[in-house]
Amino acid sequence: MNQWLTAALWMALALAASVVSIRFAISVALTEIMFGVIGGNFLHLQVTDWVNFLAGFGSVLLTFLAGAEIEVDVMRHHWKPVLAIGLVSFLLPFAGAWLFALYVAGWSPEGAKICGVALSTTSVAVVYAVMIESGLNRTHLGKLILAACFITDLGTVLALGVLFANANVWLALFAIVTAGVLLVTPRFTRWFFGQFGHHVSQPEMKLLFLMLFFLGGLASQANSEAVLTAYLLGVVVASVLVQHKEVVMNMRATVFTLLTPFYFLKAGSFVSLPTLITWTGFSLTAVLLLVKLATKIVGTYPVCRAFGMDHRVGAYTTLLMSTGLTFGTISALFGLTHNYITQGQYTVLVAVVIGSAVVPTMIAQSFFRPRVEIPPEDDMRAPVPAPQTQKA
Repeated sequence: MNQWLTAALWMALALAASVVSIRFAISVALTEIMFGVIGGNFLHLQVTDWVNFLAGFGSVLLTFLAGAEIEVDVMRHHWKPVLAIGLVSFLLPFAGAWLFALYVAGWSPEGAKICGVALSTTSVAVVYAVMIESGLNRTHLGKLILAACFITDLGTVLALGVLFANANVWLALFAIVTAGVLLVTPRFTRWFFGQFGHHVSQPEMKLLFLMLFFLGGLASQANSEAVLTAYLLGVVVASVLVQHKEVVMNMRATVFTLLTPFYFLKAGSFVSLPTLITWTGFSLTAVLLLVKLATKIVGTYPVCRAFGMDHRVGAYTTLLMSTGLTFGTISALFGLTHNYITQGQYTVLVAVVIGSAVVPTMIAQSFFRPRVEIPPEDDMRAPVPAPQTQKA
């Protein structure tokens, strides 16, 4: 098929997904996955080499931007609850889904690991969208939840990178070079942006793209995943990018206009509806969704209560930490493309991830939304005291 017509079909689906997401106030990532399902099952959507590259780069840049959203001040002021909530939100679902897939569902050892990683995630994209829409991103509670999401997803990307890496000279070189780049990047980027920033040719973005390509290439040679280095790179340059908002805005426009639509549409195109509508596929999807939500709740809610959150705030925090989308689909697609899981297993995982993006969010927003005072925009950079709680 003509590559221009192929590109037109992909972009038509991306445009339709954007319109639907705006009209019905749904995450655009979720609608793009759904339109990818339609394209893959009914429109014979072709996944070409150039689509694979754009989709891969889109997932890397999206991961980078997620890391760049982390506020270091929140991590510093609330490191105990952030670390505790984030760790337990990763560890219990990872272990629960891994063991269930291995010993109950009968998946292969590598496939079970992919299942554990994919269902351990918390969706930064979904949580961030909820925070922005509700204004909670300007509250101390909202900032704490976003910081805890970082810890959970850091565990996810580390697990994905470590569990499937080859122990060879490339892995050692990858670890050494990555550590060196991360150490020098904040100071170097601050100097570079000051010297060459604010030009139409966007040298700041080109520098970041160069580092992402280079570290992603090393990760690929080590059989690791480029999203690991992208996430860490985003975290270390967050303090620089907060002073260069125009770079973030330009990169965000590039990512959400051109790149991530190809990633999420591709992820949805691999979902097999005939597999999902069978009794086996449907029942396994329902049980795995229950496993993810149950382990998230059992692990996260008691920790929230232990750090002084009342029932309403603790339940709200727990439900948002139970969401999954971006890193869940990244992990599942990684497993499929490396032949660790079958297309049927991939279909089940993506369906679970989509369900976890919708169900906990709807319950949290409908029944447990905290009654907290939303500060005006001007107070966003105020010092960060302890989070406020209220009686249920």
